[in-house]
Formats: sequence, structure tokens, C-alpha cells
Amino acid sequence: MTAIPLGVPRRPVEFTLDGQEARVPEGSTILDACRAAGKDVPTLCEGDTLTPKNACRVCVVEVEGARTLAPACSRRAEPGMVVRTDTERARHSRKVVLELLASSVDLSTTPAVAGWLKEYEAKPDRFGPDAARVDEQPRIDNDLYVRDYGKCILCYKCVDACGEQWQNTFAISVAGRGFDARISVEHDAPLTDSACVYCGNCIEVCPTGALSFKSEFDMRAAGTWDEERQTETTTVCAYCGVGCNLTLHVQDNEIVKVTSPHDNPVTHGNLCIKGRFGYQHVQNRD
Repeated sequence: MTAIPLGVPRRPVEFTLDGQEARVPEGSTILDACRAAGKDVPTLCEGDTLTPKNACRVCVVEVEGARTLAPACSRRAEPGMVVRTDTERARHSRKVVLELLASSVDLSTTPAVAGWLKEYEAKPDRFGPDAARVDEQPRIDNDLYVRDYGKCILCYKCVDACGEQWQNTFAISVAGRGFDARISVEHDAPLTDSACVYCGNCIEVCPTGALSFKSEFDMRAAGTWDEERQTETTTVCAYCGVGCNLTLHVQDNEIVKVTSPHDNPVTHGNLCIKGRFGYQHVQNRD
């Protein structure tokens, strides 16, 4: 029998959200309340398995009495607070952040961002052709996954997933300063010469596609990647007795990548190298 921890009951917190009464469990963030109320507040650096890093600032909202805009992903809901998510100030801030990001990196594989650019009338090209841009070639130094820093927004999610929040491998960190800052392994070595254990948990949390399966990268390059034709099947990894859940993404009867459900109490979205990348034997038809 598996014991399921129920936790300590949390008291409700009542506050005002866009003129309506909101009620969420104590400890919830403003973003949690927005999602519960069906409000679409954009966010890039927030992850449901990680502690918020407040890096992208796309989710900012106005809190009455506060001098600055607050990141909804980390600001806890407090009794009696008054929050506005769609004010002119908040929308303008999101617009500028989206413009800065889209003018400096490739967001073509970032889910939902095209809709946000349109919604907030963001115009990344207004900075002109001389705007600083991260134009780097993808780093392909192993057969499992690709690092494309031209799509990296420095959200730090991969660093946290590799570090103390999940894997505790500490293979990657931020190197450089200012516009030259990059996610890097020690001494900027090839991934094969680093401390990476190829768990792929960094890929799981990457919001932009800067980290991707080699299989996905190759299919996108060939123009054959089509998520609308893909099916997802969740099963149990057979490599050991831990019982990790795997979600197999299948296109044209071929497994193209493997993820894990974030709400699973065993994995919380995390896997080891065997679970995430060791699926080739399943479709070996020789």
C-alpha cells in the first residue's frame, strides 16, 4: 500500500481580483488565483514543479498600495489585498518585455507567445535591424538532446531542475555578464565532457525549445514535426521498480519523445536517462 500525504489543511485567503471576490488556500500565489478564476495571465519562467524565479516578468500585475508591479507567479495572495491584472500599466509592461525578448531571441517554438504578441500589440521590430540578438548555432554534441541558445530567455528553470530543486547534479549554471550571459557547463565544455547525467529534466522545464530532444530537432529541421498528428500515451517505465510514469509522444507509429506527468507523485515530471531516452528497443523491428 502506498501512503499518500494529505498535508496540513490550509485556511482560505479572501481578496479582490479584478473587482471580484477571490478565495484561495493559504500559500497560493496570485497566479494560482488567476488560473482558478480562468484569467489568462501570461508567463514564461514559471513552472509547476519549480520554485518561482521571477526572471521573465511577463506575469506582472498591479497590487493596490504597492509602488511597483508584482510578479503574479511568486507574490502570495494576502487577505484583503486588491489585485488588478489587466490595467494599462500591467499591459504596457508585458508588451515591452515581450518586445525585448522577441527582438533578441527566437521565440518561434515557444507555445502561446505568438498569441501574446498579438494580444498586447507588441512590435519587436521597432528596435530596428541593429537590435542586439542572440544568433548562435545550435550545439549538437551528443545523440540525445540539443542546446539552441538562440532561443534561450535565461529563465533559469533548467539550472534549478539540474540543481538543488530536483536532480542535484549541478552540471549547468549561468556564465558571462549582461547580454553575453549564457547557460553553460563548467569551462563551456562539450556536454559529453561535463557532469551532465542526461536525465533530460532540463528539457522538461524549458519553455522555449532552447533545449529539445535530438529527435524533435531533426524532425523540425526536416519539416516533419507535427504535434497535431501526435498521440500521447502514459505508461509505467519498465527499467526498474520505482514506478515512474512515462508519457510517450507518438507520430506515425514512432516514439518521437518521452515526457512525464507533472502531477505524478513519483516523478513530478522528472525521469532518469533510461526513462526519458531509452525507448529505442520498443520500436526495434529488425
